[in-house]
Amino acid sequence: MTMARPPRATDDRRRWRALAVCLTAGFMTLLDSSIVNVALPSMERGLGADAADLSWVVSGYALTFGLVLVPAGRLGDLRGRREAFLFGLALFTLASVACGLAPGAGWLVLFRLLQGAASGIVAPQTTGLIQQMFQGAERARAFGMLGSVVGLSTAVGPPAGGLLIEAFGTGDGWRWVFYVNVPIGVAAFVAALRLLPRSPGPAGERDGVDLPGVLLLGAGVLALMLPLVQEQEWSGRLKWALLPLAVLLLAAFWAWERRQGRYGRAPLLDLALFSVRSFTLGVLLNLVYFGGFTTVFFVYTLFLQNGVGYSALAAGLASLPFAVGSAVGAAAGGRLVVRHGRKLVVVGLVGVAVGLLAVVAAVEVVPGRGVAWATALPLLIAGIGSGVTISPNTTLTLARVPVRRAGAAGGVLVTAQRIGSAAGIAVVGAVYFAHLAGRGTPAAALQLGLLTAVGIIVIALTLAIADLHERRTHPQPAPPTAERAPSQEPDPTH
Repeated sequence: MTMARPPRATDDRRRWRALAVCLTAGFMTLLDSSIVNVALPSMERGLGADAADLSWVVSGYALTFGLVLVPAGRLGDLRGRREAFLFGLALFTLASVACGLAPGAGWLVLFRLLQGAASGIVAPQTTGLIQQMFQGAERARAFGMLGSVVGLSTAVGPPAGGLLIEAFGTGDGWRWVFYVNVPIGVAAFVAALRLLPRSPGPAGERDGVDLPGVLLLGAGVLALMLPLVQEQEWSGRLKWALLPLAVLLLAAFWAWERRQGRYGRAPLLDLALFSVRSFTLGVLLNLVYFGGFTTVFFVYTLFLQNGVGYSALAAGLASLPFAVGSAVGAAAGGRLVVRHGRKLVVVGLVGVAVGLLAVVAAVEVVPGRGVAWATALPLLIAGIGSGVTISPNTTLTLARVPVRRAGAAGGVLVTAQRIGSAAGIAVVGAVYFAHLAGRGTPAAALQLGLLTAVGIIVIALTLAIADLHERRTHPQPAPPTAERAPSQEPDPTH
């Protein structure tokens, strides 16, 4: 005779399975931001794409991804995160099919823009659903798993793309970079239909669509990101004139959202979130840290392929130690953050800085083709530090955010990541290419680029240490809007 499972055990299983669906979709969409990099030469041969087309295949995805994050997060808060997640996942899967079937470079760019927008719809629903489904230590563990996915997807992209090109050839191998998403997307969609919880929007806000806020924020983010992602492709300094325009548009967005709040209308972004210190600091840390972290793969894979002569596959595989370390560090960080709070982020940032400095030293000591073996251990250390940074910082940033605002707050957090990544690649890439243009060696260009990335990470470390000091001298009481977990576990932001 079979015993029925207790309802609580069944609910727990369902929640963790639902999380697995969210993480699968998140991994797939984040992977597509890096997997195409090694497929660009294949696209050039197969489609006759020029440098501008290839640039937009990469940067167009990042642009539309960043543009829709906050509006999509707010849409999930208002109309249901399950529905928004399913729509974004279906759109991403269809756009992947369209990318793989693209008959020309222009069509591929168009479908990549659509694919990036779909990815931006999925991302904030994932953080919102974690906030909705989990509390206390379980929520920290779930965010630890999300941190593992972020780190793995960033580092696994190049070797995965290299394997696909190797398997299907350089002529049409690039198409399989997109086709591989289709079975995963379909399976995740079917599972999401069955497992994801429904989340009706809060009463009185279902019809509150802040269209002026959406337009102002979208225009501001576009003006900010466009010169950053196109820094190498757009010559001249005129592109930087967009940055003051971005500041004006974002200031106008801020003023408009304050006005919405004063008149009791539903804003796109609740500015009261920024009165919560843990949220504001976490977003700022995300912005700065991703400016240093994601640039590592950009200059390292360029150095291995162009400077040392590695194949795309070999260069991709060389970054795997970082991916493994990141997964381990994020899982550990998710378990330890409730006990150690912001101290864990400080430890993680120190680990990343030390690991990257060791990479700089290894490149000097072991020149030539053996450099990947010499940098494996330093990259593993940096990866562990990265996991211990990203996962706890996500937990701490969203710990005091009310669940009804979780989608929009998650959108802000991921938008900070995207802007930071674009800015970091622009800065570190400029250092790397300037040194090569001055007839410097590829190894020296890599070292200067990595030292620049370490400098950015040290800024993030300074912010985290300053916050620790501030908490000791001026403890912050919980804001009245904070939603306490029924378990009454200690607040991890302290």
